[in-house]
Amino acid sequence: MDERAAAFRREAADRYGLSIEVEQFPEGTETAAEAADVVGCTLAQIASSLVFVADGTPVVVVTSGANRVDEGRLAAFLDATDVRMASTGEVTEATGYSVGGVPPFCHDGDPAVLVDETLLDHETVWAAAGTPETLFPVAPDRLVEAANATPVEVTG
Repeated sequence: MDERAAAFRREAADRYGLSIEVEQFPEGTETAAEAADVVGCTLAQIASSLVFVADGTPVVVVTSGANRVDEGRLAAFLDATDVRMASTGEVTEATGYSVGGVPPFCHDGDPAVLVDETLLDHETVWAAAGTPETLFPVAPDRLVEAANATPVEVTG
């Protein structure tokens, strides 16, 4: 297993008592569609962790791979005047992970985490485990709990 994914797995166990089964996919899972294909699940079951910057503050939005975040809705929820996607450098700075491998929790920083409410409709979702080649299955309620996330409707 990739060392970054192994470190994520250990941290999830240490911080949250989660026993995570990380699966590695050498063909890559950088996009939600690629992840769904290699896992064999629906696009809606991919939990994509996206980083936005709202009035200068990073926030992680974990959304279903089938949805797109509506920046206007996100701004309204956060009561922010300026919301944009984070740059690759800002993603790494806020979470400690690179784009395509950001998990929904165990971030190096302490960004707020929001979860797309539609993910809660599934028994299991798949999220990045620290690299663009690794994923792990998790029950959405455990994801919300570990991430100390707020379920929201920010997709359009």
